[in-house]
Amino acid sequence: MKIVIINGPNLNLLGEREHRVYGNEKFEDYLCKLREQYSQVEIEYFQSNIEGELIDKLHEVGFTCDGVILNAGGYTHTSVSIADAVKAIGAPVVEVHISNVFDRENYRHMSLIASNTKGSVIGFGLDSYRLALESFLVG
Repeated sequence: MKIVIINGPNLNLLGEREHRVYGNEKFEDYLCKLREQYSQVEIEYFQSNIEGELIDKLHEVGFTCDGVILNAGGYTHTSVSIADAVKAIGAPVVEVHISNVFDRENYRHMSLIASNTKGSVIGFGLDSYRLALESFLVG
């Protein structure tokens, strides 16, 4: 099984920014643990702060992998183009958010992506990625 994790803007700063919201762990460190725990799964990782690069990556992997875990960051609430890319690809997508977006600013309560996904995992810190991965393993 091949799962692709795609992280959007500012998620390259995990472990360095807003510790109260995002925690202290760098994503690369968490990813090593995830790969260790799920050694039977090929986990590819991509991060970009650029909307078009996220769309290009969705197009690139969206017909060849078994699933995508997408944290589009702030683009979740603004990007019709990313929502359209999620809708266009064949692979199922699980939307992930580290923080509970419903406990934050009102503009974060709306996801343009969610209606095109298999589901969403929101508010469980970095463990949200593990829960999303589990969703592909159980069906």
